[in-house]
Amino acid sequence: MSTSADGPSGLDLPETMTWEELDELPGDIAKDVELWQGRVVWNRRPPMEHQRVARRMCNALEVHARRAMQDGSGGEARQCWQVETETNVFFKPDKSSFLTPDFLVRRCLPRGADTFADDTVLVGEVLSGSDTPKRRQWKMDRYAEAGIPWYWEVELDSGGTWDVTAVRGYELYTVDQSGHTVKPLRPMVYMPVGEWEPTGLAIEFPEPFAMSISWDDLAF
Repeated sequence: MSTSADGPSGLDLPETMTWEELDELPGDIAKDVELWQGRVVWNRRPPMEHQRVARRMCNALEVHARRAMQDGSGGEARQCWQVETETNVFFKPDKSSFLTPDFLVRRCLPRGADTFADDTVLVGEVLSGSDTPKRRQWKMDRYAEAGIPWYWEVELDSGGTWDVTAVRGYELYTVDQSGHTVKPLRPMVYMPVGEWEPTGLAIEFPEPFAMSISWDDLAF
């Protein structure tokens, strides 16, 4: 049996798995695994402080999502949102490709329903040491290809205090291919539409619902 090169030593996992095979693994192992086109991708759990920042961002988003649902500010078509941390976002019906963002916003689904990219409107990552520029860009490209409208990044300091140093928001854009003799490598890309630092004003953004997140909401 071939093993995944990125996995912890002592674990004997195949390089490829189905969702059903992954679902049979013990929870403490399965939680560190993502699948992409059936290939095993290790996604090691970050330190507790990283999780805390993701949870606080999720809590702040949920406050504004509930407010939007109550006052109708989330638009007329679908005014129901669910916000959660570390939820698998599936890209294919057979679940052979999924990523697990640190926080997300999806349209309301029945209790227990799986989260697919088509129902996801915002995904966010809290950047940590394992998020190399290549890995970060790879994730952004996958979310963009799936048509998820907004992508957020929360940047932490590199000095060990785990303070939030910046929050960046990106919106999905379709690249205009008219008049080009060479097709763009990626027809769907994220463009930066907001960047906030703790020395400035609150994190204010109108989509997918109006929000104003204070830095105190994210502070340790």
